[in-house]
Amino acid sequence: MRLVKPSKIFRMFYPSLLWEMPKTGEKTIYLTFDDGPHPTITPLVLEILKRYDAKATFFCIGNNVRQFPATFELIKKEGHSVGCHTFNHENGWKTKTQDYVDSVSAANELIQSNLFRPPHGKIKRSELKKLSTLNFLNNSKHYTLHSKLKIVAWTVIAYDWDHALSPEDVYQNVIRNAGDGAIVAFHDSLKAYSNMISVLPRVLEYYSQKGFVFKNI
Repeated sequence: MRLVKPSKIFRMFYPSLLWEMPKTGEKTIYLTFDDGPHPTITPLVLEILKRYDAKATFFCIGNNVRQFPATFELIKKEGHSVGCHTFNHENGWKTKTQDYVDSVSAANELIQSNLFRPPHGKIKRSELKKLSTLNFLNNSKHYTLHSKLKIVAWTVIAYDWDHALSPEDVYQNVIRNAGDGAIVAFHDSLKAYSNMISVLPRVLEYYSQKGFVFKNI
C-alpha cells in the first residue's frame, strides 16, 4: 500500500518533523527534490523550474555533492534551497545511531544547511535526539543545530521512482493531495527520471493555472 500522504498516526509519532508549511493566505506549494545532485537530471529540473519562476528545495546526498560540486553550486546559484539527505542515503531504522549521525555530519560539511530530510522518512528517536545536540562547522564558525535544525518530511510524496506507476499515476498522486502549504516530494535521480521529468511540468502548469506560487523552504 502506497501512503501518498503520511498517516496521522505516523505524523503524531514524529511531531518534531516539518510535515507542511504554514498557510499565509497566498496559495503556495513547496516542491522538494531528493537524492541529487545528478549531473544531467538536476540541470533539466532547474530549467523546468525556471520556466515557471518556481523555487524549490533540494535535499542532497553528500557523496553526490562530492562527485558533482558544479551541479550543487548551480542549484544554489539559481536561488533554490539545499538540505542534507545523509552521505550515502542511509536508512535510519537499519543504521546504528552513531553511524547515522556521522553520515549526516559528513554530508553537512559539504552541504552546510540547517535543513535535513531522512532518506525514506525513516529515522529513530535516538538519532533525532543526537542530531539535536550536534555542532557543525559552517564558514569557520560553529553553530548549534539544537535550535536551528529543521527536519523536513512531506505532505505528499509523488512516488515518482516507482516503476509500477505510470506518469499519469504520479501526476494524480500530487494534484489529488497537494494544496496550500503542501510540501511535495519528488526525486532528481536516475531511478525517478522517466516519471518525474514527465510529471513536473504538468504539476507546475496545473497549480500555476490555479494561482499558486512555488517557494523554497
